[in-house]
This record gives sequence, structure tokens and C-alpha cells, in this order.
Amino acid sequence: MTAKHRYTQAMEWLYKACVWLSGVALIVITLVIPYGVFMRYAMNSPSSWPEPFAVVMMVAFSFIGGAAVYRAGAHIAVRAVVDAVGPRMKRVFEWATEACLIFFCFFMVWKGYELVVATMHQSIAEFPTLPVGVVYMPIPICGVLLLLFILERLWCGDPPKTSYMYRDDPEALE
Repeated sequence: MTAKHRYTQAMEWLYKACVWLSGVALIVITLVIPYGVFMRYAMNSPSSWPEPFAVVMMVAFSFIGGAAVYRAGAHIAVRAVVDAVGPRMKRVFEWATEACLIFFCFFMVWKGYELVVATMHQSIAEFPTLPVGVVYMPIPICGVLLLLFILERLWCGDPPKTSYMYRDDPEALE
């Protein structure tokens, strides 16, 4: 087994972990918000924690899920300029895009880490034992995950067709 193959396998495992963590966060959000609404309007006994808890889950869902979306190639992309040029210039644009993303990843790790450290001694009113820095941890983690997925794309190419992300056929769902 080559180093590229091992790296691709590791990224496949990491991708699955991102998808599952994001999925669990989304399911938790969809359970917690209706609970809060029910308690407020049906039981006339509002809970203070569902909304801030959903926000914490949304931060995790957004950043960790965003890394998975990049690997799957399902992110938003403006292709008009890239599609209008020839194959050689197209490749230059793609490499420039990856270089900008790498810069963005380092920025997320650097500034995200500073944010985590700066807010680690603060707490959320509804969760006094939860440091705010823990809520912000998905930011630098996402920067590392994105960097790993970018390196996979640059070094190994697109994920193999046997990847977990190709399990369903979007055209078949239409």
C-alpha cells in the first residue's frame, strides 16, 4: 500500500467522521428547538437552554460540515470565469484557488486558536461550566481539516469513486 493510498484512506475516515458529527449536531438541533417551543407555548414553562445549545450545535455543524462539503466538492463555486478559459488557464485558476484556500486555512487555525484561548475563561450564562473557547474550537479544527482535505486533492487528486460520498446518486433522487 502506497503512502498516497494510506493518506486517501485516512481522509476517507476523517470525512466520514465529519459527516457523522455534523449529522448528529443537526439531529440534536432539530430535537432541541421543538422541545424549547413546546415548553414555552404548550407548557407555559420556558427553558433557557435550548436556543443557546442549538447555537453551539450550529457552530459545530457549520464548520465541521463545511470541511466535509469541501472534500465532496459540493461547496459553492463561481465557475463562470474558470469555464470561459482554456484548459491551461483553468488549471492555473484551480491552483490559485487552492493556494488561497490554504492561506485561509492557516488564518482560521491561527486566529481561531487565538479566539479559543482568549475566550477559554468566559462562560455562557445558560451553561456556566462550558467555556466559550470550547464553543469556538470548531474554527481552528475546521482549518486543519480543510488543510488536510486540500492536501489530499493536490497530492492524490479527487477522492476515489469508491468513496463514501458517492454512495447515493443525486440524479436518481430527482
